[in-house]
Amino acid sequence: GIVPGGGVALVRSIAALNVEGANMDENTGIKIVKRAIEEPLRQIVANAGGEGSVIVAKVAEGNGDFGFNAKNEEFVNMFEAGIIDPTKVVRVALENAASVAGMLLTTECVITEVAKDEPAMPMGGGGMPGMM
Repeated sequence: GIVPGGGVALVRSIAALNVEGANMDENTGIKIVKRAIEEPLRQIVANAGGEGSVIVAKVAEGNGDFGFNAKNEEFVNMFEAGIIDPTKVVRVALENAASVAGMLLTTECVITEVAKDEPAMPMGGGGMPGMM
């Protein structure tokens, strides 16, 4: 099947996490998962030059297929706008994210590269000589 795309299906799934954990650690974990589920929509909005928190809040207030079309920067019915995701892709992505998070939680050490602050590459010439 299909679900509303653009992270809307994930934002709608947050309602299923409105539960009380058995202890404070579980409650913290639930809050972390809720915030992580919002990230795909936040990233889409950030890539479009918008403020993710504002858009996520507005989409969360809506219901059903209501979502944000980043291309046109407007709120639309996602199915009518043709913005959809395969259900299996969304489910598998969420399962894999949970699997990786679980692995990191049980890992004693993680080694990463330090990010280098390098300037962006200059624009290319476009390969169009003789334009002058």
